[in-house]
Amino acid sequence: MTQRRRGAELEKALLDAAWDELTDNGYARFTMDAVVKRAGTSPPVLYRRWPDRDALVKATIVHVLRESRPAVPDTGSLREDLLTLMREIAGSHVQLITVMYAHLASYHRETGESPGSLFDPVATGRAAALDALFERAVARGEVKPDRLTERIKTLPFVLLRHEILSTFAPVPEHVLEEIVDTIFLPLVCPDAAQPASRLR
Repeated sequence: MTQRRRGAELEKALLDAAWDELTDNGYARFTMDAVVKRAGTSPPVLYRRWPDRDALVKATIVHVLRESRPAVPDTGSLREDLLTLMREIAGSHVQLITVMYAHLASYHRETGESPGSLFDPVATGRAAALDALFERAVARGEVKPDRLTERIKTLPFVLLRHEILSTFAPVPEHVLEEIVDTIFLPLVCPDAAQPASRLR
């Protein structure tokens, strides 16, 4: 006898089914009925939580990004924290990122909204995670807090995403180091010693 799902377990099952439907068939063919069938539930169960397809897609993206969010490292160095985090994203999240953007091109065409609007860093927990990383760097005296605008804090990861979407492949180490050492650190640590990787 199948155990009835409730609460958080049921919501996770619905969002997992929605993600599977989105990745298998894309946004253009994504329907509430298809998710209901895939999840083995009834329409009222789905519609009580999300009133329409777009609301469900947004909730699904937030869910997947939360589930796949890598742990924030604490190496004792801002440079190494960033490189460690970017290595994990560059190595294990390539498929996730490319699938999302490939399928959500239809979302942009139909709604006029950028797919990037779905990746709310507050809702997915990424903002809090990055804040913790940079707060430790400030406490260590590596960077002054007034240099850490929201745009600058996300810059390494925006550039990393661009590299992934340009190549659809894992990003090489030398590219990660260039993003961190040549572009990011000079913005936030202009008086810092030049990293060894740039002196080779």
